[in-house]
Amino acid sequence: MKIITDISGGRMTVRLIGELDHHGARQTMLEIIDRIDMNLPRTLVLDMSGLTFMDSSGIAVVLKSYKSMKELGGRMLVANVPKQAMKVLDASGVQRIITISALHE
Repeated sequence: MKIITDISGGRMTVRLIGELDHHGARQTMLEIIDRIDMNLPRTLVLDMSGLTFMDSSGIAVVLKSYKSMKELGGRMLVANVPKQAMKVLDASGVQRIITISALHE
């Protein structure tokens, strides 16, 4: 899993590239939380446009990132979610608490 971070005006965009599965989810989560703690953004955008696969462990990454942002008093969006990953997120019901937008394929 590759993670690219862009910070601009209190907004941090974290782009995930590759597979987000149980093998890499914990490390991915730790890296995102570390970047949140270092930069203290007001808004976090989790950009999933580079994901080639996501299993249910990706839900934990999303929820932990959301929890960290909520503790900071910030907000979080999940953007550009590919079709396969959107099915996983839809099944979890996470969109009831987090704004999620699909990748237009």
